[in-house]
Amino acid sequence: MEEFEILKIIWFFLIGVLLIGYSILDGFDLGIGSLFPFIAKNDEEKRKIFRIIGPFWDGNEVWLLTGGGALFAAFPHAYATIFSGFYLAFMVVLFSLIFRAVSIEFWNNDEKRKKLWSFCFTFGSFLPSLLFGIALGNCIIGIPLNENFDFTGNFFTLLRPYPIIIGILGFFTILLHGVSYLVLKTQKEIYEKAYKLSKKFWIIFIFVFILSFVATIIWIPENLNKIPAWIFSIIVFILWIIYGISLNKKKDLYIFLISSLIFISLWGIVASIQFPYLVKAINNPSYSLTIYNASSSSLTLKVMLLIAIIGMPFVIGYTIYVYKIFKGRI
Repeated sequence: MEEFEILKIIWFFLIGVLLIGYSILDGFDLGIGSLFPFIAKNDEEKRKIFRIIGPFWDGNEVWLLTGGGALFAAFPHAYATIFSGFYLAFMVVLFSLIFRAVSIEFWNNDEKRKKLWSFCFTFGSFLPSLLFGIALGNCIIGIPLNENFDFTGNFFTLLRPYPIIIGILGFFTILLHGVSYLVLKTQKEIYEKAYKLSKKFWIIFIFVFILSFVATIIWIPENLNKIPAWIFSIIVFILWIIYGISLNKKKDLYIFLISSLIFISLWGIVASIQFPYLVKAINNPSYSLTIYNASSSSLTLKVMLLIAIIGMPFVIGYTIYVYKIFKGRI
């Protein structure tokens, strides 16, 4: 295999690692934000929730920015197609994240509009949690593209049954991850509410996971012959069982770790189904974007890989340091 081909494969999986990092790290605070009204009933509990995610949320979102930047530099054609085709949806996500960030800062300082900022925090967490999965579902099942790799559909093209089901799966995985982190970080009333919600989302998750499996059989049955996808699916099911056992034994750290491993395994399924595709063309397979026809030059991939080798240890080290400093329950 040529060096250029190896670089393309490396960057496919490196971007996957960045997306996994974002899912695990920002997934829990998106989940907490989406459940904010159900967990925090008064100002004291709301203040505790903000203290839990306060030191982390902005650093967590760096992983999303890094993943988007890596996609732009490594596979610019795919970046252009995704961000132009999903333009309206991504603008909604962008403004949701902006208002979510603003609400975290303003809730403590704007006494008159606390209800407004609470709503912005919840809604700004809910929309990205759902829309990220819908965008991923569209990349998996395919979108209409022309010979120039331009998206030829519209906003409603993105709202087909399969992407919506994947969006729901992603959403409930984020909710499960959020309550798992609350179980790890809280005490007393909030802990009890999070623990009860963990049991509910544990059940809901497996039903939605099975639903996504059935949807895959119906809409993209050609992926059923992907052996790695089957392996990761079995791992998800085993982890789901271990999660339930950990819940019953109240192994709080294991609950969060297993939730994180479930996220990693779900991305493993996606990688198994997608490789080497980045965006599939549903109307004509020859118009699909792959790591081979959408990549940057060999020199660009080499320089970026060097930067990643130097920079990623700093990002990972910073992340570990922050979580170590703010470890313990609120």
